[in-house]
Amino acid sequence: MPELPEVEVVRRGLERHVVGTSLTGVEVLHPRPLRRDPLGPSGFAEAMTGRTVTAVRRRGKYFWLVLDDVDALLGHLGMSGQMLVQPADAPDERHLRVRFTLSTGAELRFVDQRMFGGLMTSPGGAVLPSVISHIGRDPLDPEFDAEAVGRRMRQRPGAVKRQLLDQDLVSGVGNIYADEALWRARLHGERPGNRLTRGQALGVLAQAQAVMLAALEQGGTSFDSLYVNVNGESGYFDRSLHAYGREGQACERCGAPIRRVAFMNRSSYFCPVCQVPPRRRRVTAV
Repeated sequence: MPELPEVEVVRRGLERHVVGTSLTGVEVLHPRPLRRDPLGPSGFAEAMTGRTVTAVRRRGKYFWLVLDDVDALLGHLGMSGQMLVQPADAPDERHLRVRFTLSTGAELRFVDQRMFGGLMTSPGGAVLPSVISHIGRDPLDPEFDAEAVGRRMRQRPGAVKRQLLDQDLVSGVGNIYADEALWRARLHGERPGNRLTRGQALGVLAQAQAVMLAALEQGGTSFDSLYVNVNGESGYFDRSLHAYGREGQACERCGAPIRRVAFMNRSSYFCPVCQVPPRRRRVTAV
């Protein structure tokens, strides 16, 4: 699933190609991407037509097009969603779901093979759509308060990796970048939050920010050919990963083989030497 850097790459592409244009036409080719929009496919198309895109913003893994400085077109890429800017005469993609005709003559296309992503209208959502107001700020947000987030992490007994993936606490971090941040911080993902020092909590948040900035510079991570930017190009940060996807390969710090364990129907990758698993506390019988 695309994580914060991948969504930010898409946001920047939309900002470059779409801001200042008007949506002169909207064609909904499949209703599923609009399943959460109360207006339905026809109402969605009517509400979007004629609107001018004045900005493109993001909170975590969600992005939205600001319409006329008032409303918003909110989007989430899910597992395979793509927002592509294409010439009008370009062949339709196989999994094209929604087509927006732009005043420039180009088209903005929402393509989604697996259809876990979606779009919806958000009246009055220019600054922040109400349906995502509960989502925490992400480490790349200028207003992200690492001290406050670190303090909340240290008050919770939950494992640090699960906390990094808690979008209400800190948004945008997914499985790949959580593993990378933990490797950089030399922390095991199962370490309880309430057993972190202040320095460890701030350190792993700083590493999450650092690894996502590094990924952003390289266009994101593309393990799946379905992830592309608005021009259809893949990122290549997967070549720079230190832990994720490297089971059995030597840790670049100590040489120990990277391990993989099952985690929430996915996988966690870590170095058993650099990231020592937490010791289980003994329970003394009374």
